[in-house]
Amino acid sequence: MARKTKQQALETRQHILDVAMRLFSQQGVPSTSLAQIAQAAGVTRGAIYWHFKDKSDLFSEIWELSESSISDLETEYRAKFPDDPLSVLREILVYILEATVVEERRRLMMEIIFHKCEFVGEMAVVQQAQRSLSLESYDRIEYTLNQCIQAKMLPANLLTRRAAILMRAYISGLMENWLFSPQSFDLKKEARDYVVIFLEMCQLSPTLRGETTSLSA
Repeated sequence: MARKTKQQALETRQHILDVAMRLFSQQGVPSTSLAQIAQAAGVTRGAIYWHFKDKSDLFSEIWELSESSISDLETEYRAKFPDDPLSVLREILVYILEATVVEERRRLMMEIIFHKCEFVGEMAVVQQAQRSLSLESYDRIEYTLNQCIQAKMLPANLLTRRAAILMRAYISGLMENWLFSPQSFDLKKEARDYVVIFLEMCQLSPTLRGETTSLSA
């Protein structure tokens, strides 16, 4: 019975998160109240407060879910491509782009993060936590790039921090622009090509290896 009650609580928590994501996406985070989320989810406000301290706590959970799903995916691909860190990196990046198009939950999360949230008022407390997550993501990317270097799949003199910063900006930029104007390009169809282009930059760009070129002189 205890296990069933715990399972029900987890299901209620996920249901609240799913409803909140839809409302945040439709109305924006600042314009959505916990009372509206409770009503749309068919639960009491007390049920909301049982699982989340406030709206900023609920939003933080949504953001962390988007990050943790990538960690789970990394574990899966490392098992699928042993001793091939470049393939792991490539497939994760392709998944991130394709999932933004085909998976509703991820699309809603990205739309909220990029276009439906302002870090003001009660949401200001979330900003520092998200900055910490961003810094951690740079570290994870850099760790994977170093693995690729050790496997001789990327140049030994690759500036890994610079590449990590560019990678996050490149992938985030593609998602943000597609979400803003989905008709402007076919993200799902072109996702793999976009990823390959970036990896070719890492392999071939002199500037990403700290070398001076005529353009940068």
